[in-house]
Amino acid sequence: MTVWDRPEPPARPVPLDRERIVAAAIALADEGGLEAVSLRKVAARLQAGPMRLYGYISTKQELFDLMVDEVHAEILPGLHGDGWRQVLHGRAHRTRQAARRHEWLADLLGGRPSLGPNALAVTEATLAALDGLAGLDTVMRAVETVSAYVTGAIRAEIANLRAERATGLSKREWQRAFGPHLSRMLATGRFPALARAVHEGRDVDAEESFATGLDWVLDAVAAKLTPP
Repeated sequence: MTVWDRPEPPARPVPLDRERIVAAAIALADEGGLEAVSLRKVAARLQAGPMRLYGYISTKQELFDLMVDEVHAEILPGLHGDGWRQVLHGRAHRTRQAARRHEWLADLLGGRPSLGPNALAVTEATLAALDGLAGLDTVMRAVETVSAYVTGAIRAEIANLRAERATGLSKREWQRAFGPHLSRMLATGRFPALARAVHEGRDVDAEESFATGLDWVLDAVAAKLTPP
């Protein structure tokens, strides 16, 4: 029985329910990452005994599942538009925005699909937008391809944000600090393609990079969407 199928226990003297538990867990994760979340810490935040929480949630993994599903409720309103491309575009950008608000989400994206009601609604809207545009196998591979790009791009962006905080160096400061080493390596002539990219390439921010990559992936998907 999943956490969504299992009924909540009856009310006790201290008001408690899964909604309040999940909200407290998300607040802790927003402040300190997933390592800041435990049933004991959530209970302390709610001024309840830790054992009380086990009536609502059996494991930390169930708590993470509920947290991810709650964030999917922030993504769901963006799944509207006049066609499949608008829907997938909206899902991708709203997922990135949610991960910027909740950095811990990047650690839980990918892997086995989330089965909570909000996540299932996001999946339903995505598949419905592509329904009838190609064979089912093609549609499924299209969704997987876009999801893989979004997950990878978000994880890379969040990793950079974490590196900035851990080192105290912004992107520009890091480039200045390690620039002399890179210049010496490029001067050896062993890395001509990399040297051209460094000297002639245009530097773009994370938002532009994400948007451009997403458009290219959606272009590739469009080329495969031929009705059966």
